[in-house]
Amino acid sequence: MHPKALLDACADLVRLVLQFEHPADAVVSRYFREHRSLGPRERATLAETAFAVLRKKLLFEQLARSGSGPKERKLAILGFFGPRDFLAAALNDTEKQWLATCDAIPADALMAPHRHNLPEWMAKALQDQLGEDFWALAENLQQPGTLDLRVNTFQAKRSDIQKELAQAGIPSTTTPYSPWGLRMEGKPALQKTDAFTRGAIEVQDEGSQLLALLVDAHRGEMVVDFCAGAGGKTLALGAAMRSTGRLYAFDVSGHRLDALKPRMARSGLSNVHPAAIAHERDDRVKRLAGKIDRVLVDAPCSGLGTLRRNPDLKWRQKAQAVQELTVKQLAILQSASRMVKSGGRLVYATCSVLPEENELIAQAFSAANPDFVPLNVAQELERLKVPHAASLCSPGESGEALDAGTFLRLWPHRHATDGFFAAVWVRK
Repeated sequence: MHPKALLDACADLVRLVLQFEHPADAVVSRYFREHRSLGPRERATLAETAFAVLRKKLLFEQLARSGSGPKERKLAILGFFGPRDFLAAALNDTEKQWLATCDAIPADALMAPHRHNLPEWMAKALQDQLGEDFWALAENLQQPGTLDLRVNTFQAKRSDIQKELAQAGIPSTTTPYSPWGLRMEGKPALQKTDAFTRGAIEVQDEGSQLLALLVDAHRGEMVVDFCAGAGGKTLALGAAMRSTGRLYAFDVSGHRLDALKPRMARSGLSNVHPAAIAHERDDRVKRLAGKIDRVLVDAPCSGLGTLRRNPDLKWRQKAQAVQELTVKQLAILQSASRMVKSGGRLVYATCSVLPEENELIAQAFSAANPDFVPLNVAQELERLKVPHAASLCSPGESGEALDAGTFLRLWPHRHATDGFFAAVWVRK
């Protein structure tokens, strides 16, 4: 595609994602379906440009005020993903001069909102937790996330899959914490590999893998993934169980569970039982009261730990919505806990970085349920042979007096994962 035509397409896609009517990845996917003639490189340029604009929206909108022409075009120029000489071929002399001026502005000359590119309420909440470390997080959230794989250990060893991918021209490194993970260089076409086709690999952030590892599911057990979604953690649990026992994948969205079925077929697992439920007090849940060995509650949350991958969330999410979520999170955790049998394990997890959805929920649950004994997550990870386990945990960032290592607390800028939280209990 000619540079001018590609830049015009980028500006069109930027306009669509900035309407915030739907999640950005859904908007991009629909755009590609409507423009099937686009090649892989053109699709990559379009998607990465749109996501760059979302990541640095406040800065780019400020810079765009000084340029000329349509706003979406200026934003697409600032966020353009590709060689500068290719972009230059699409620009007139005025635009070239304006872009050079923008590029020359030093970072320390920018106002705080144009440096962190976050809504003010979100920036304040993170600064209150992290202090000066906030700026390292803010910078990291403006970069794309890593591409991690989980090797299906029910089918193959991680070392064998790494060699197989290398022979196919896809280099990787082992993830530093998860025993199941591989981290890719760039974004290779994994769906075309034999390893993907036969279910030996699944795309899954290393932090998400660690949540599944914390459940510590064993052969022959009864396990529930309570908010299973498309089943990434479900499949990891099933592999850990060696396709034995019974693994329920519950979710209120049958549509999301439908996405699990082809992945389940590839995985070779036969112990997974997806089931749509009406709500957390569904009769299916009540019938399992006191019968389950392990329950994972990966609760619906703000998703603010995934901003590297879903930068539109910071503009679509509102502080009031987070407060409404916390009521739902505690209700879901309370209902799910009833399934745990005596001596069984309960894991509460989110992909949020806000204490309201994390530590405060865990503390409220503990206070209301003295029959559930909190476990020290750092000690659990050490027992599971996770390297540097203590560095993955904290008592939380909001000042509460708790033993070190009480919770899993993953941060993108510290651990190169998405932001995750987990608390673990055992029922008396």
